[in-house]
Amino acid sequence: LHVGRGLYYGSYMYFETWNIGILLLFAVMATAFMGYVLPWGQMSFWGATVITNLLSAIPYIGTNLVEWIWGGFSVDKATLTRFFAFHFILPFIVAALAGVHLLFLHETGSNNPSGLNSDTDKIPFHPYYTIKDILGALIMITVLSSLVLFSPDMLGDPDNYIPANPLNTPPHIKPEWYFLFAYAILRSIPNKLGGVLALVLSILILAVI
Repeated sequence: LHVGRGLYYGSYMYFETWNIGILLLFAVMATAFMGYVLPWGQMSFWGATVITNLLSAIPYIGTNLVEWIWGGFSVDKATLTRFFAFHFILPFIVAALAGVHLLFLHETGSNNPSGLNSDTDKIPFHPYYTIKDILGALIMITVLSSLVLFSPDMLGDPDNYIPANPLNTPPHIKPEWYFLFAYAILRSIPNKLGGVLALVLSILILAVI
């Protein structure tokens, strides 16, 4: 939604703000993927195996890079430990990038669909938008906390409650809804390297708009 709004408002004309936002998108996706692996169920294990194996398509260094990420010759406890560490560190990187993103946004100001910059209809950020943002954040935190504390199983994949077993491959390995776009790209291209390039370019294309 935020990226779509940015495209509609022409925010890509603010080079620094837009590109920091793209880095932020990559960091959030990495955080979500690392967190998805942590339950260590069947879908987590095989999701980690499939996605990390995509890196082996990189010429010359692919295999060594995958084994370095795994911490061995396959996805194992060493991989889980590393992903846990990355999942802990990445939110701090996301917070730092968000701070830089807001700093650039404060310098340039927001855009609008017409592309016209006029001071006529502007209002102060504080207290109007401060109150609006705090209220939105409180509502989101309340909803997410309620889900986590009272219905933690509601959004989970049933197959992920089966403990990870490297000897038993699930019939359908599919990601959560927020990675379905990546899943569709990878499935539509039979070549592994081509699929990886298409996936990366599907996000990097935002940088060349």
